[in-house]
Amino acid sequence: MLQRLQLENGQLRADVVPQAGGGLGRLDWLDGSTPQPLLRPLAADVQDVPLPSQLACFPLVPWSNRMAPSGFAFDDRRHVPAPNRAGEPCPIHGDGWQQAWEVASYTSDSVQLRLERHAASPFSYDAALRYTLEGDALVVELEVRNCGDHALPFGLGLHPWLPDPQGARLRARATQVWLAGADKLPAMRSLLPPDWNFIDPARLPENGVDNVFEGWNGKAQIDWPARGVGLSIEANMDYFILYAPPGRDFFCFEPVDHPINAHNLPGYPGLSILAPGASLRRRVVFRGSAL
Repeated sequence: MLQRLQLENGQLRADVVPQAGGGLGRLDWLDGSTPQPLLRPLAADVQDVPLPSQLACFPLVPWSNRMAPSGFAFDDRRHVPAPNRAGEPCPIHGDGWQQAWEVASYTSDSVQLRLERHAASPFSYDAALRYTLEGDALVVELEVRNCGDHALPFGLGLHPWLPDPQGARLRARATQVWLAGADKLPAMRSLLPPDWNFIDPARLPENGVDNVFEGWNGKAQIDWPARGVGLSIEANMDYFILYAPPGRDFFCFEPVDHPINAHNLPGYPGLSILAPGASLRRRVVFRGSAL
């Protein structure tokens, strides 16, 4: 039976699904006549452990998005994580999203989850994930600790799935975007094309987008004027991935602390080199509002 831990405070309602990568099953805005989803909800009739793509959000640990199939070199060693999604040659999103997390504590407005991956390779780690309702905000705190014998570059992020891409307006400042090659890995930086510039509120690109943006100031606003609700996202991270496939009923705005395949980019941009026993923590705030 699927475990759903509900958090509610009168303004927001969230479901946490520990067995499904420690993810969220929903985040709803309650301050109105009818609850409005701020994140795309997991179907209520799902009883078995869902796929991550069915969730409202899931954590990215110990790295985000794709890594080259050849792995990466660090300190004169080559590390090659195994592919972990059917039909995908690249290892993707680390492996925290594929694990059942342990519930460490649970109250009406907060859940603390833990994950031990001491036997994992090449990243041996502990992770902690806390969801807390604070007024009109859901605060998500994600932490990872290197439990291995060697220093390695770690990274974190979140993968929210949002509803109604046709009705959404996005505002998010960035300076550049990474253009991808046929392998979906970054090939070159570029200035922002006009329809990918969200310094002012704008519709999502009709032809779709699946790219990492850099120079983010850590703040984004998504409004759905027809539904009368908005969602702000604040994170102590410098990158976001925008995934908006054409013709679908969802889009993803993913706050991350490093670009795609950062393990193979000069200087490991955005990644944190964690010595054995060292930790990295990131914080993301989802704040609802009525328009």
